[in-house]
Amino acid sequence: MARGDRLDAYQFYEEDWDSYEQLREDFEWEVPDQFNMATYVCDRWATDRRRVALFGERESQGEPSTQPDATGVPASDRETYTFWQFRNITNRLANYLRERGVERGDRVGVNAPQRPETVFAHVAAWKLGAVSVPLSTLFGPDAVEYRLDDCDAVAAVVDASNLDSVREARESLPALETVVTVGDADTRDDEVAFQDAVADQPRTFETVATDAEDDAIIIYTSGTTGDPKGVRHAHRMLLGHLPLFVTTMLNVESPEGGVFWTPAEWAWIASLFDVVVPALYYGQPVVAYDGGQFDPEIAFEVIERYGVTNFFAPPTALRMMMQVEDTDRFDVGTLDTIASGGESLGQNIVDWAADTFGGTTVHEGYGQTEANMLVGGCTALTEFREGYIGRAGPGHEIAIVDPETAEPTVDRGEVGEIALRYEGNPVCFVEYWNKPEKTAGKVRNGWLLTEDLGLLDEDGYLQFKSRKDDVIISAGYRIGPEEVEDSVAGHEAAADAAIIGVPDDERGTVPKAFVVLAEGYDPTEETRESLRQHVRDRLAKYEYPRDIEFVDDLPKTATGKVRRASLREREGLD
Repeated sequence: MARGDRLDAYQFYEEDWDSYEQLREDFEWEVPDQFNMATYVCDRWATDRRRVALFGERESQGEPSTQPDATGVPASDRETYTFWQFRNITNRLANYLRERGVERGDRVGVNAPQRPETVFAHVAAWKLGAVSVPLSTLFGPDAVEYRLDDCDAVAAVVDASNLDSVREARESLPALETVVTVGDADTRDDEVAFQDAVADQPRTFETVATDAEDDAIIIYTSGTTGDPKGVRHAHRMLLGHLPLFVTTMLNVESPEGGVFWTPAEWAWIASLFDVVVPALYYGQPVVAYDGGQFDPEIAFEVIERYGVTNFFAPPTALRMMMQVEDTDRFDVGTLDTIASGGESLGQNIVDWAADTFGGTTVHEGYGQTEANMLVGGCTALTEFREGYIGRAGPGHEIAIVDPETAEPTVDRGEVGEIALRYEGNPVCFVEYWNKPEKTAGKVRNGWLLTEDLGLLDEDGYLQFKSRKDDVIISAGYRIGPEEVEDSVAGHEAAADAAIIGVPDDERGTVPKAFVVLAEGYDPTEETRESLRQHVRDRLAKYEYPRDIEFVDDLPKTATGKVRRASLREREGLD
């Protein structure tokens, strides 16, 4: 049972376990009736004024205003926030948003990169009983507008790097009355800079009492099957992430004394709830490095500078780090565990990590926006098996079901759809925002269907096979072909378009477009680049088609849908 603000179920790293089976058998979910994430990731640690919550660092811009110290980074580009400061700033922001009319249940967009203000915005929204909506800074105006309009957002915290996209989208968003800007931006009359918003507000705020079942966050899918869907998660979802955080991220070691970092943008559930929020739940510091595009050499520098102990990165990033020469010049022996996901890990990555970081453990994890942190490695209690993700985390019941009937009739070792027992599992989403028919298709016969195909071996190790649909997984990002097709077809030069994923040495898979040109346009490289730029300007930067092939027509079904399977066969992929 809970003692004060401590939930004992999630402290199982304090015990010695004979086996993973024993841990899974003994574990039981502990979900209080009242639970607000803001209290558990922020306020309960604030009495210790020395406890660090966030290390913030921005890539140096121009001439530094102060000299670098021993870390080699100008002090003007670094910030450290204790939990005490964390509480005060989020209280001030919550007061400002309330003053602006933001109420319980209202949606607040958070469109900012890895900065402390990104966490502050989410937590301030939760303190109000409002619902935060993370948005990628890679999104163009069309992608931003769709999501903010779909959820009827009344406020947004926006970084200068994507402010133009939000401004353009805002012209079609009458409900969006409040915009708080982060970073070096020239604010307009209808906007306010973050520092000005919090400057004159009280640093005390009484967090709204929320039930564990109350909405906390809406995270949009990548639009893998039609338009992006808003995934509604309750406050309890944080608790659902903790068991696999302890097994896969911590390898059943105490989090105390840890420093956590992921180079992945914080707009996704895999970064925000695999790393950031769980680490803060356990009162441990998180590194917020705002450095733009991933640089593998800088990743080594960040790990060294902050003494990172627990690191989460997609295999693509790890493969890039493997190409860095002379890594002995970095002091990175603090790194205990590397967690990864989104693509399969190979033994070469495991061996490289052990050699490079001095015995560092590498674990793979599996989950999705609707139900994250489900399966993973835990080499303290189970062996690593190449080609397998790992085993179901404590509290999670995983099965392979028939893709047509959603019945768990598939034998061990046979391929079927990966499914999770839905009832009673706090990590599961509540429903899709305003899409009850989609929810009904996602949860059937008591199982949450992942739409992924895989198999379980006799010992319960999960092997991922493929997606049921046509999703493209590129460098860990999930890309829905329909959204990209719509964007390409919106260009005046395109009469029709289809998107599939094709192999790529660096990113694993990248989008390829097949385009039927409109009359009057020629199949030139200039046309290709214009199409690419059109998508870059409107969707996420990673979604644009790297390869474009001009064709006379596209294979279609009898109902007029593109037969992507035929295109894959044409490319020799099926």
